[in-house]
Amino acid sequence: MTVPVALTVAGSDSGGGAGIQADLKTFAAFGVYGLTVITAVTAQNTLGVRAVQEIDPAVIASQLDAVAEDFSIGALKTGMLSSAAIIEAVADGITRHELRPLVVDPVMVAKSGDRLLRPEAVEALRRKLLPMARLVTPNIPEAEVLAGRPIRNREDRVIAARRIMEFGAHAVVIKGGHSEDDPVVDVLVDPEGVHEYAARRLATTSTHGTGCTFSAAIAASLAQGGDLAGAVGQAREYLTRALAAAPGIGHGHGPMNHFPSAEAARARR
Repeated sequence: MTVPVALTVAGSDSGGGAGIQADLKTFAAFGVYGLTVITAVTAQNTLGVRAVQEIDPAVIASQLDAVAEDFSIGALKTGMLSSAAIIEAVADGITRHELRPLVVDPVMVAKSGDRLLRPEAVEALRRKLLPMARLVTPNIPEAEVLAGRPIRNREDRVIAARRIMEFGAHAVVIKGGHSEDDPVVDVLVDPEGVHEYAARRLATTSTHGTGCTFSAAIAASLAQGGDLAGAVGQAREYLTRALAAAPGIGHGHGPMNHFPSAEAARARR
């Protein structure tokens, strides 16, 4: 039996709810074997980020070479890439090993409000990484930065997505969590048109790692050979179940339950 393989290139979250840890849990929930390239080590919990240590770009490149030379990678995603030098090292490695399809989660700010992407690195993200992306998955504030325009409604999201696609990305999904809408609507724009994915808004503070989890779920589906629109739909459904089954731990923005099916099975006993 051939096991699908996916790679996450992201930062480590000591609280386990986001970053590399959330990505690996998501890959496992989808039955996908997960590989990692760690770009930064953060000291954080559900209340905030206390410290960040970036990994040397040469070490990041070596990690990427190591996994790409030994495994058949079906899809990959990027998360926290905090500097222009890191973005360039990752982009060069992806090009060197011809890794595709790529899902870019343009992580800029943690749920606690702590900045995870230097302002001067935004242009490197646009120039080096977006042209490689099969899909970019910004939330509304991130889409505003990448597109360079405000977003107030659905039409603005479509315009912003198309602006981001002008940098070379194949498709963009702008997530609706930062809006006040209920249901929450994620808007996917690709060459075929506009697709919407609605889900009920849950009253919960356990939202740490939602963006990481969403993009990892899409990458896992793509690694299994799924099409893009279907992968986004699967990710949206999985995220809703993970939020609904959140364990309610931590004193701030808590983590989700990345194995909601297991939780449902326990509840039936």
